[in-house]
Amino acid sequence: MIWRLAASAARLLPPEAAHIAAVRTLQANIGPRPDVPSLPVSLAGLDFANPLGVAAGFDKNAACYKGAMGLGFGHVEVGTITPLAQPGNPKPRVFRLPQDAAVINRYGFNSLGMEVAAANLARIRDYAGILGVNVGANKTSANPTEDYRVAVARLACFADYVTLNISSPNTPGLRDLQTSEHLASLLEAARTGMQEAGVARPIFLKIAPDLEQADLELIVDHCVSAGVDGIIATNTTISRPDSLRDRHAMQNGGLSGQPLFNMATDVLARIAQLGKGRIAIIGVGGVAHGWQAYAKILVGADLVQLYSGLALDGPLIASRILHELAALLQKDGVRTVAAVRGTIPDAKAAITHAFRCAQTD
Repeated sequence: MIWRLAASAARLLPPEAAHIAAVRTLQANIGPRPDVPSLPVSLAGLDFANPLGVAAGFDKNAACYKGAMGLGFGHVEVGTITPLAQPGNPKPRVFRLPQDAAVINRYGFNSLGMEVAAANLARIRDYAGILGVNVGANKTSANPTEDYRVAVARLACFADYVTLNISSPNTPGLRDLQTSEHLASLLEAARTGMQEAGVARPIFLKIAPDLEQADLELIVDHCVSAGVDGIIATNTTISRPDSLRDRHAMQNGGLSGQPLFNMATDVLARIAQLGKGRIAIIGVGGVAHGWQAYAKILVGADLVQLYSGLALDGPLIASRILHELAALLQKDGVRTVAAVRGTIPDAKAAITHAFRCAQTD
């Protein structure tokens, strides 16, 4: 009850103030410590206690990942971390859309920089989960690709895996790195950074939902040929569905939350079909219930991440989703995530099945 009240109180704060308060609370290791079902997943040489994680964007400076893992998440992805500190875009830059169960943000990679993140990562090593480090380019960088090499070289030693974020809509030109002209050099820069760090870590690539089929085909082909370990699908969208009702619906920035779910799950399904089991896939976008996590797994996700759901629903969301997910697996007569992964490759069919399964006793 106390954590539900705390979540309700946080929603009375302006969105960015609530975000800062949540980070500081978890940094102090304050929060519920729920029992969650064991739903192990293995991919890219890593063993996850369960498939649910916190997406990048919440713990931007690697300040509270240990506390976040204590909420029941199997992994936390910190960042996006840039080589140099930068303030991000002017405030206000994040908006709740309560009528749409959504958020729009235009943070713009506000980061204290990789040295502050490295100090935080070096200080907190006794955590129980998998840690991802998400890196990006500085807004004013003359050579964005070089920024990825520098950040990977500095931070890879602290990570269980590294994500290259080339899909934020709030850094001008960043999404251009998803094109064939730039993608190969970006991946080569990340490999070079890993060699300079003297470690071998899985590399994931985070993509946008606003991509054409030809773009997805190119990205999958490049990732497979370059030995990238996983694709995270997807980041926020610059589109605005006609269904949006909230007064903030036309704010500039990336839209996340419930309106993103169908779009992100469709992109995820197409990535899974193109990948044909050759690359790991992490599903993100609009997850706030167990059936939504289940739908992403049914179309081919190995893991599922959320961020807006945590911001909107509070710290009990991981426990609730994981218990719901375990119940859905049981209803379908299976015990593991691997047993159902990719069994309904069509996104619409998977969403329908997962939702109906959740409605039956």
